[in-house]
Amino acid sequence: MIDEQPVVVAQEGAAPRWVSLVVVVLAIVSLAALGVGWAASNRANALQQALAAQTRQVSQNDDVTNQRLAKAEDTNAQLQGELSVVTDKMKLTESELGRARMQTKKIKDEDAQQLNDLTNNVNGQLAAKASVDDVNKLGTDVTGVKTDLDATKDSLNMTRGEFGTLIAKNHDEVEELRRLGERDYYEFTIDKKNTREKVGSLMVELRGVNSKKSQYSVSIFVDDQLHEKKNLSANEPLYFFQNGSRAPLEFVVNAIGKDKIVGYLSVPKAGGAHAQAAGN
Repeated sequence: MIDEQPVVVAQEGAAPRWVSLVVVVLAIVSLAALGVGWAASNRANALQQALAAQTRQVSQNDDVTNQRLAKAEDTNAQLQGELSVVTDKMKLTESELGRARMQTKKIKDEDAQQLNDLTNNVNGQLAAKASVDDVNKLGTDVTGVKTDLDATKDSLNMTRGEFGTLIAKNHDEVEELRRLGERDYYEFTIDKKNTREKVGSLMVELRGVNSKKSQYSVSIFVDDQLHEKKNLSANEPLYFFQNGSRAPLEFVVNAIGKDKIVGYLSVPKAGGAHAQAAGN
């Protein structure tokens, strides 16, 4: 038998397999690098465009800011001008105010001086006129007033009481007597029965009224002493003496009504009681 041996054929010039792998890997890397470079280029362009847009926005903002700043500077300049004008006017006003105050003070001083001079002049004239003749004339005038007063007394159509006092019959005559100034007069109206009421220095209690006869009854307390007076008529005077006085009190009722009396109390003036008593 003839042994068959495998025949090995050697191929000359064939490249190893790893070379192909290297080539493939390099191709892939190249493609990847190309993709990355393209993406980087696109991103760089986008960033450049964004930067350009921001640059334009900043430029526009700068323009607006510059415009506002210029306007603000113009406004500030205008305000400074107006402030300068106002300041000048205030200085002028302060100056005028100072002059006005000085003028006012001067006028006041002049008026005060004129008033003082006038007062001194008037006082001098009054002192010069107060001569002996004027004093005599004044005495004559006083005498004339006394004479007129006496004539007024005589002309009064009034009844005199037992102590020489004039008896008034109504309010008007009481006013006439009050003007004479010889006595004090206290007018009263009592319209409640059995009730004490103060009249001058007296306490008076109306006890009863007879309207038909025009009469009344009273209780009068003088220095804590009771005086009962009954069935008295209108304009009928009652006289009372207080302790330490020589001039009488005069109690007169002018009108009598239903449970009502109206009249006055005549009292000697303080300090004149002794003189009146001496005259009587």
